[in-house]
Amino acid sequence: MYRPKHCVECGALLAPKGWRAWIGRRVCDDCARRTGHVPFARAIVGIALIALAAFALGRYLRPSPPPLIVQRSTTSPLSDLPVNLNDVSLTRRDAKENSSAKPTDETANAAADDDVVYICGARTKKGTPCRRRVHYAGQRCYQHKGMAAMVPPEKLIVK
Repeated sequence: MYRPKHCVECGALLAPKGWRAWIGRRVCDDCARRTGHVPFARAIVGIALIALAAFALGRYLRPSPPPLIVQRSTTSPLSDLPVNLNDVSLTRRDAKENSSAKPTDETANAAADDDVVYICGARTKKGTPCRRRVHYAGQRCYQHKGMAAMVPPEKLIVK
């Protein structure tokens, strides 16, 4: 690669100042300041223009997103008919009016008697049975999974 030894403008000797990306400079520092010649500015502007063009082209060529399709099973209880928002507000108002009526004590007691609650029953660090509630008999809480209960199954039911 050709590398000049003298400045093109004034003829001064060009002393190398170490390796640079723009090795083939043709003017000295004084002439570069005087003429406003900045050799790497064109390269930076060129790289920026290429990057901008690549970004714009990529955005232009990107495929459009597919349409949103909601699929339901054939046994879905939802209908395909459009929703009437006026009916929805009426049903909410009716539900609020009905919920304000207090349930009788008989229905509240019957619901409470039917529910069976179980406890974990596994040994804790303290040595006592765990009192956390679980959904089914023989099941353990998240902390004691895989451990055995330390009390008999009859005592795992909370009345």
